[in-house]
Amino acid sequence: MKAGRASIRYAKALLEFAIENLKEKPVVEEMQNILSLVERSPQLDEALNSPIMPGSQKRKIIDEVFPKASKIVQTLFDLLSQNGREGILGGIAYHYIELFDKYQGKVAATVTTAVPLTKDLEKEVLIKATALTPLKIELKNIVDPTIKGGFILRVGDLQYNASIADRLEALKRELITS
Repeated sequence: MKAGRASIRYAKALLEFAIENLKEKPVVEEMQNILSLVERSPQLDEALNSPIMPGSQKRKIIDEVFPKASKIVQTLFDLLSQNGREGILGGIAYHYIELFDKYQGKVAATVTTAVPLTKDLEKEVLIKATALTPLKIELKNIVDPTIKGGFILRVGDLQYNASIADRLEALKRELITS
C-alpha cells in the first residue's frame, strides 16, 4: 500500500471536503470498498500503478470498477486522473479511513495471538491498549500460530511485541553475538 505523503494529503483534503458537504460517513463506506477491492485485486493495483498504461485507460478502469461512485469520490477520481496519480487510490482510501476514525475519536488496535482471545484476555488487552491512547479503541484479534505464544499489540503507530517467537529470535541474536 502506498503510504506516501501524497496519499495522506489527498486523504486529508477529501475528508475536509466530505465534512464540509456533510458526506463523511458515505465517503468512508466508499473508501472501505475501494480499499477492499484494491487489496483483494493485485491486478487492479498493478494496472493503476503501471507506467506503461496511459492515464485515460487507467481512468476507464476506475470507472468500470467503481461505477456507482458518489459525486465527491468521482471528483477525487477526476483529480487523480488530471494529476496522473491513479496509483495512490488505495493509499488514499487507507488514510481516509484512518483519518475518519481519528475524527470520530476512534483508533484501530490489533492484537495478534497464536490462539483466539478469550473474553477475559480481550478485556485485559483493552485495558493495556487504553493506557496507550485517549481515543476509543476498536480491537481486532488476528490469529497467527507462527508467533508460538504471547501477543503483538498494535495501537495506531505503536507496537508492543511480547510474542514468544520475538523473544526466541532476540535470544538467538544474543547467543550469536556473545
